[in-house]
Amino acid sequence: MPLSPLSAISPVDGRYYAVTNQLSPYFSEAALIKFRVFVEVEYFISLCELPLPQLHKFFNKNYTDEKDYTDLRKVYVDFSEKDALEIKEIEKTTNHDVKAVEYFLKKHFDRLGLGEYKEFIHFGLTSQDINNTAIPYSFKLAVNEQYLPTLNELINLLKALAEDWKDVSMLARTHGQPASPTRLGKELLVFVERLEAQIKLLQQIPFSAKFGGATGNFNAHHVAYPQIDWKAFGNQFVNEVLGLSRSQLTTQIEHYDNFAAQCDNLKRINTILIDLNRDIWTYISNNYFKQKIKAGEVGSSAMPHKVNPIDFENSEGNLGLANAVFEHLSAKLPVSRLQRDLTDSTVLRNIGVPFAHTIIAFKSTLKGLNKLVLNEAVIRKDLEDNWVVVAEAIQTVLRREGYPNPYEALKDLTRVAGKVDENVIAEFVNNLQVSAELKQELMAITPFNYTGI
Repeated sequence: MPLSPLSAISPVDGRYYAVTNQLSPYFSEAALIKFRVFVEVEYFISLCELPLPQLHKFFNKNYTDEKDYTDLRKVYVDFSEKDALEIKEIEKTTNHDVKAVEYFLKKHFDRLGLGEYKEFIHFGLTSQDINNTAIPYSFKLAVNEQYLPTLNELINLLKALAEDWKDVSMLARTHGQPASPTRLGKELLVFVERLEAQIKLLQQIPFSAKFGGATGNFNAHHVAYPQIDWKAFGNQFVNEVLGLSRSQLTTQIEHYDNFAAQCDNLKRINTILIDLNRDIWTYISNNYFKQKIKAGEVGSSAMPHKVNPIDFENSEGNLGLANAVFEHLSAKLPVSRLQRDLTDSTVLRNIGVPFAHTIIAFKSTLKGLNKLVLNEAVIRKDLEDNWVVVAEAIQTVLRREGYPNPYEALKDLTRVAGKVDENVIAEFVNNLQVSAELKQELMAITPFNYTGI
């Protein structure tokens, strides 16, 4: 059976393909191949611009005036599925994916009339100089072009809802018990602050790349051209041409410490959203929110009345899956035997998996938030049923006035009197041996206005 959303093993490429297909240009096999071609071509161009002695003729002949490398760059700019399949066919013989890219480019050089320069494709490099630049490059693009815009869309929606509900007083619950009232808008802004703080941390972590030959020392480069400062060349190529951050001392592979930090940061953002999903789920369960109903949708196969909070549940499940993989990536990738083993290669190919589950989750939370309908009557009733929460306010004001043992007095009232309603509070205040002005101040405190700053 040909691969389709129905035949895919992973729901990322199956059930959720409509949500995740936008990630294919960053994390698919074809995308990885294209980014390898991109790095190889830009590396060759950088060698020309040194220029290496053997490339001096090519450099002067073709690019002295305009330095127009359009024909070369078209190899990756116009890269097609046909090109990717051609490379995969070469790989059947080489049994080496990066070498297949090199051979593909050599064929292109012949077609472009550049055959005499083709041995400078992949000159002095090992495969990880390509993988450890292509993958962070594609990851950086995905973060900037897909991840952050979607996360910021979610944050902006939370801000908009917080503004809409900024004056909605709401009973807080600590340990599941009634606690000092808060405002619904403020509770959403708690998550906004947490998410924005993590984005700032994420943006401080460099997209690190390894580029230095077979064991990180530019051995082959140096033995061929000892007069060239290859470290400076590598820094310029990785940092300026590719826009990454070259790790200065490496083995054959990138040490992945910064990538691990990025995975941990993405996991932390997901954990914050799990917290958000569970809170909203609980508010829906308490009937603080109803959900917009879409014609034809069914909440339960047996119970016609149900409208389940499935978007928040779907999001929570996908965030958990994403975090499990992010955690493995951050724990495994920085560990490699001696100058390298191959375990990082197969693991790193899966970076698109947690990324995809994360995007699925973001979209689910967005969908769920857009379906919320505030049930303010229930929220107000919950406050009305819990006048007990103003006890904190009353005992605090009495402390200010030097009243003897106010905490104990309120403790006795709230734990002995049974249900504490507005009348019970009013009777307690009226019986206090305090001034009329202070009684008036205390009487003005209600669960609806005792919401702090």
